[in-house]
Amino acid sequence: MSDINAQKKKSSMQKSDRDIHERWRLLKDSIAGYGVILGGLSVIVAVVLIFFYLLYVVFPLFLPASADSTSQYAVPEATQGKTVLLDMEEQNKVAVRFTDTGQVIFFDVATGKTLLNQKVAIPDGVQITSFSQASPVSENTVVYGLSNGQVIIVKHQYKISYVNDARVITPELFYPSGEQALILDDTGAALEKIAVATGDNATTIVAKTANSTQGLGKIRLTHFEKETSLFSEENKLTRSDAVLDMPAAGIEAILIDRNKTSLFLVGSDGRLSVFDISDKTNPLLKQHQNVVESGQKITRVAFLNGDLSLMIGESNGLVSQWSMVRNKLNRSALQKIRSFKVSDKAVVAIQTEQRRKGFVTIDADGVMGIYSSTAERELVKKSVGETLPVAAALSPRANALLVQLDNGKINLWNVKNEHPEVSLASIWQEVWYESYPKPDYIWQSSSASSDFEPKFSLTPLVFGTLKAAFYSMLVAMPLALMGAIYTAYFMAPRMRQYVKPTIELMGALPTVILGFLAGLWLAPFVEEHLAGLFFLIMTVPLGVMIFAYAWQYLPRSLYEKIPEGWDAAFLIPVILFSGWLAFALAPSLELLLFHGSMREWFKAELGIGYDQRNALIVGIAMGFAVIPTMFSIAEDAIFSVPKHLTVGSLALGATTWQTMTKVVLLTASPGIFSAVMIGLGRAVGETMIVLMATGNTPVMDLSIFQGLRTLAANIAVEMPESEVDSTHYRVLFLAALVLFTFTFVFNTLAEVIRQRLREKYSSL
Repeated sequence: MSDINAQKKKSSMQKSDRDIHERWRLLKDSIAGYGVILGGLSVIVAVVLIFFYLLYVVFPLFLPASADSTSQYAVPEATQGKTVLLDMEEQNKVAVRFTDTGQVIFFDVATGKTLLNQKVAIPDGVQITSFSQASPVSENTVVYGLSNGQVIIVKHQYKISYVNDARVITPELFYPSGEQALILDDTGAALEKIAVATGDNATTIVAKTANSTQGLGKIRLTHFEKETSLFSEENKLTRSDAVLDMPAAGIEAILIDRNKTSLFLVGSDGRLSVFDISDKTNPLLKQHQNVVESGQKITRVAFLNGDLSLMIGESNGLVSQWSMVRNKLNRSALQKIRSFKVSDKAVVAIQTEQRRKGFVTIDADGVMGIYSSTAERELVKKSVGETLPVAAALSPRANALLVQLDNGKINLWNVKNEHPEVSLASIWQEVWYESYPKPDYIWQSSSASSDFEPKFSLTPLVFGTLKAAFYSMLVAMPLALMGAIYTAYFMAPRMRQYVKPTIELMGALPTVILGFLAGLWLAPFVEEHLAGLFFLIMTVPLGVMIFAYAWQYLPRSLYEKIPEGWDAAFLIPVILFSGWLAFALAPSLELLLFHGSMREWFKAELGIGYDQRNALIVGIAMGFAVIPTMFSIAEDAIFSVPKHLTVGSLALGATTWQTMTKVVLLTASPGIFSAVMIGLGRAVGETMIVLMATGNTPVMDLSIFQGLRTLAANIAVEMPESEVDSTHYRVLFLAALVLFTFTFVFNTLAEVIRQRLREKYSSL
């Protein structure tokens, strides 16, 4: 009886242990299930958060610009003359008003309160007959032309100090050439029009003199250059003079570029004359043409930032951009590259930005427009007042605008225009940039020059990404898929145990090492043995086919000694010999067929250039990196095809090859397709190999011998150099968003196709 009770108790304990074990197993299964769900949801949330973060950074690029009037006040010291120039310093705290009487009034930008009232040192009994702002505008230099043929150059500058941790801006006048007036015309003729360019210890002045008793007016060019002695502190001022061989009558505006090499004379009849003044003693006429339509007049002319383009306003409200462009004869000529219809009224003011390629226009009705020349779009259009404008000043940072009206008031406008260079057209379409012969797709985000025109076209980067992926897949797909088919289906199991892990081990190589080897070893090797590489493509298949043909004549006794599935091992010496033969015969064949150099023959006969780091190098190096992933996934898919399908096919009389093509490949097609898509995704997102092996040049050229730049490589190179929240910074995030969206959409479509393949062939 006790034994029975003991057995019952033992059985009860075992049942209890099984129940506990079962409950513990169910709990672990439940935890694992929730863990899988949580992990999957975390991945989805992470992907969504990445997308929205990229969108958050990119979104400000497409926010509209705005301009709002913040204050209005009476013109400071209005009784001291008419305004000939309004200007502002960088902090938008102090503005200056130059008058036609030589008075200079500095005043507070926000309130109009006068801070300093100073008169320019005009000689007694002499009148101001002309006035101009120097180029570049950022130098804050102006020039006065006088009635006695003299000039005075004045610079307004601002000293910054701190008092009780508060910034104090103190304005002052400075005379770069001294307070004593410079004699420009020794006959004493009045200077009716004047222009000046300063910088680099040199000053160039061009003036139109009035008619005098000694003859008609002239266009005079005077150049002053300061030379510093190495052995003394004395500065020597040298001067050169020239008179342009052109009548002065009808000249309404004179402009000199900041390099002091080009002179532009604007006539009242709409004609523009361009002189080369590199030699200050011998100005040469380069171009003379009409820049407006018949019946129209030029109302305003201004340099765009950098002085490479002229913005010409017309009486019909059209503003056109003319830039120096090299023609087919490799000569620079002024050419209209775009135009803006800003109004139906005459353009009375054009203010260009000092740091970007934007400008502001005001028409005769007082309507203000803000434009971006690069993006070729209108950003803001508003009325600045009920009366006509007299003068306008755009701040150096282009975030404030002063407009003086003829009712004696000055309006202060706050401008928000952070990213004017970016539009859908400037990102994806051809843009005609300054000094370029035609519209083109260009990515060039930065330069050493402060007046550089950023070029943010993503098209060459997308093109480079697709080009790199295409050539790498061209190399990887045949090798990876054919190798996977043979390894999984034809190769002996023991040989497969060595081959598959070896190829998969290739995937562990860091891409930076592959890029390093591709850039420093493979690229020079291919450049030196280009012909051998092309002959290799022919000799290896030919050698394999010859060996395969000879294989069938192998003695049966010898053939039977070779284990089944080990045939491929005998191809290794054949491939090595064929490769050696290609490189050994290459010099002789290259001399015979390509006159000694295949690269030079391509260039001379086909016009195809050769860059050492090109798409061919990327195809080989990145193909090598993609092969292990594609091979492993495809091989597993083929090897996992159920045996009863292959056995049944063979039993019905199909050959091994027919079974492979009609049964195995169709059944494994979802896995093979996944391998291709994963390999393509790896190629599209690859960074280090394309960065080190392509030359990183954003050019659009289908040639396999030209370099490229991909989206991923561009982000890796330029992100550390970009200023946070700048246009460049946000455009790089836009590139990342494009890459993210491309891979997401492409992978989604790939998954849909894969599922349809699985449904279609699951019944086999």
